Amino acid sequence: MAAEKPVLGFWKLYCRLRRAGHRWNHKRLHRVYRDLRLYKRRRRKQRVATRYPQPLSEPLLPNQVWSADSMSNALYRGGRFRNFNVLDDCNREALAIEIHTSLTSMRLVRVFEQLGAERGLPEVPRTDNGPEFLGAEFTEWCDAHGTQINYIGPGKPNQNAYIERFNRSCRTKVLDLYLFMSLDEVREITWNWMHEYNEERSHRSSTVGGVTF
Repeated sequence: MAAEKPVLGFWKLYCRLRRAGHRWNHKRLHRVYRDLRLYKRRRRKQRVATRYPQPLSEPLLPNQVWSADSMSNALYRGGRFRNFNVLDDCNREALAIEIHTSLTSMRLVRVFEQLGAERGLPEVPRTDNGPEFLGAEFTEWCDAHGTQINYIGPGKPNQNAYIERFNRSCRTKVLDLYLFMSLDEVREITWNWMHEYNEERSHRSSTVGGVTF
């Protein structure tokens, strides 16, 4: 399991083993884990200036606030592509990951139209100030459908922390883990990971065998 999921630490692996029905004691498993040298090196904490962040508002119901953002990566043989990620802030469900060589405002509109047909549109989409989100096609479409875009402040990714956390997971568990030969390969692997993220991942707040994850 550690070979299949090299980005997961001990407690994540232990949680998966428990869900699979294995009732081994975590202390015994941890001794085996250390003897096999499967542990990941911890990053040292860096000293930072004292901050007083404001809590990020969390919606009470699905479809109230969706966070959206884009990422960039490259194929093994050259040529860049981008991910357009959409997340429901209420339950952290990944709603869509659109992958293409370019992300225009019209492509974002098509993604939102597809999601709207499947589950309805959000009251508020939260985005950064990227050109695809500022394009006339996207902003006019949102106005026509009664959704008010909540733009975060320039240089303030912490105001869109839910999608930023999702982007990091997508980066470490998909984009940095494979050498992609084609966009179809990126789409297939990403779709499988998104299904695992929504259906099989263990939440930090879950408790298994008296251990909180």
